[in-house]
Amino acid sequence: QVQLQESGPGLVRPSQTLSLTCTVSGGSMTTSPYYWNWIRQSPVKGLEWMGAISYSGTFYSNPALQRRTTISWDTSKNQFTLQLSSVTPEDTAVYYCARERGGGMYYTSLSEYDYWAPGIQVTVSS
Repeated sequence: QVQLQESGPGLVRPSQTLSLTCTVSGGSMTTSPYYWNWIRQSPVKGLEWMGAISYSGTFYSNPALQRRTTISWDTSKNQFTLQLSSVTPEDTAVYYCARERGGGMYYTSLSEYDYWAPGIQVTVSS
């Protein structure tokens, strides 16, 4: 059984960089054909796909967030990390990490992913 768990700060100041880590257990991140995603959800924007890293280490990002988003991984720890720079209050949301087999950028519901983490509330405020 694959499990994912996010960790990181719940409060970030405007203009700072948000950094969240997802720890994966029960399966290797380098196993084909899986993609490891970051998604966020807010009352204003709904579900928004932010980006993903593939089983081979290729990074994909939402064009709308591309300039501010980086996803990296540490395969020795089975973790992947989201960094979102220059945050504003509009980045306030519940952030999720999730696994899928391809096409995750088009999903409109968390339930379409194979597995997803419980979610972490991140608030951007001074």
